[in-house]
Amino acid sequence: MRHNTIHKLLWVTLMCIPCIHSTNGQTATPSVAGNYRATLWRTHIVLHLQQDQTGSLTGTLDNVDQGESGISCAQITLSGRQLSFTVPQFQLTYKGEVTADGNTISGRVDQDTPLIFTRNVRASAASLSARLAELDSTVTADFAQHPVGSVTIGVVSANQLIWTKSYGNADMENHEPAAKDTVYRLGSITKMFTALMLEQLVDSNKVHLSDPVEKYFPDLNTVQGRFPGAPPITLIQLATHTSGLGREPDDVDKYVHGGVSDWEKTLIAALPHVHYIFEPGTRYSYSNIGYAVLGAALARAAGQPYLDYVPQHVFEPLGMTHSAVELTPRVLPQLSKGYQMDGKAVDADTPQREQAGRGYKVPNGAIYTTVGDLARFCSFLMGYGPDAVLKTGSLQRYQYQLAIPSNSQLTRGYGLGFELTRQDSYLAFGHTGAVAGYQAALEINRDAEIGVIVLTNSIGPGTVNAGDLTLSSLDLLSK
Repeated sequence: MRHNTIHKLLWVTLMCIPCIHSTNGQTATPSVAGNYRATLWRTHIVLHLQQDQTGSLTGTLDNVDQGESGISCAQITLSGRQLSFTVPQFQLTYKGEVTADGNTISGRVDQDTPLIFTRNVRASAASLSARLAELDSTVTADFAQHPVGSVTIGVVSANQLIWTKSYGNADMENHEPAAKDTVYRLGSITKMFTALMLEQLVDSNKVHLSDPVEKYFPDLNTVQGRFPGAPPITLIQLATHTSGLGREPDDVDKYVHGGVSDWEKTLIAALPHVHYIFEPGTRYSYSNIGYAVLGAALARAAGQPYLDYVPQHVFEPLGMTHSAVELTPRVLPQLSKGYQMDGKAVDADTPQREQAGRGYKVPNGAIYTTVGDLARFCSFLMGYGPDAVLKTGSLQRYQYQLAIPSNSQLTRGYGLGFELTRQDSYLAFGHTGAVAGYQAALEINRDAEIGVIVLTNSIGPGTVNAGDLTLSSLDLLSK
């Protein structure tokens, strides 16, 4: 294919109206309704086809990486298994053959460059029954070796939680078993929600990704060691951990206590004890206090406290009715008791004390939730809405089109509030989290539209490793 032709294809989104024809019964016409994915020169293309009651098909083809849409197709024909259409605006022609099950369309653009579309077939508990049984056995064996607290695991397919199971006790002393409605702490997965707050405010034109943080939160200027002549930190640098701020303040233990309602005051008190460790925008370095600053700046830009904003603009429209940024009477009865391993001893006191507040660690690690609620957030991250939270097109733009700082091996990276991990056959998208007495992990295979959630109320040597279990489980389900 000519270079300019490929360039055009990388920018198109196609509005398709195929016509269905029979071939005298020689070849049955397969159903092609559904969503198809393709990759051309590592550019992600998604084809959405819908069929009405008369048999007519309509659809769109999204260029995910470029965010283009609305380019019309013409002369579209589905005859037997042969599908073809043209794109007059770019003088392109696609001809392909559909498999009998309709799950694959193999063809070429302008009789030159191969382009294969693969339909997303939603996984179900039935279709994954063998792998889920293997997963159950794996978790059972893992927990038998590390029988502290409990583990709750969930598998999400597209917009449904298709399987969940709990192992162990939410309260070991009272022998209360964990269940689907057991509440756990998310730790740093909270950062994904703070990043979503940033995306929402950008979409509503209240902030820009490139805005300097000091525009909304001038308290940042009390941080020590600013490099002479260096530009001010921006919102997106905080969100991608490229701000240059250190991970925590000096004497961090002094600033991780106190009520949740006072978190911003604690943050401001901690900032003079924070240091720049490199110039903003020059490298990646994970910063918990950076995300606390981000939450504070966004709250001021929104004109609404962080503790009010996230429940109103994220939890409520997603239907996350058992989630909270601070303990509420609705959440408390189902809260699991946290356990922290200290050598061979089990410490339940430290996690209990932290329920009273974690100082400035609110936008970076305060959320409580259940596997069912987090599954709703997982489906949202896979593009299943609702638009009341953020339009799918905007979400894809933030996930696919922004620069992602990566390590030199290109095996791990951090985007706008999410981690990317290169597995053998896919990229895992998600986040992990840990606080005293709790671990959590959420990982998604976006191409397969499968997510895995692991929540535990134990941490330390001799406990289940939530991050490792989540990735190994996703590997199994992605085969």
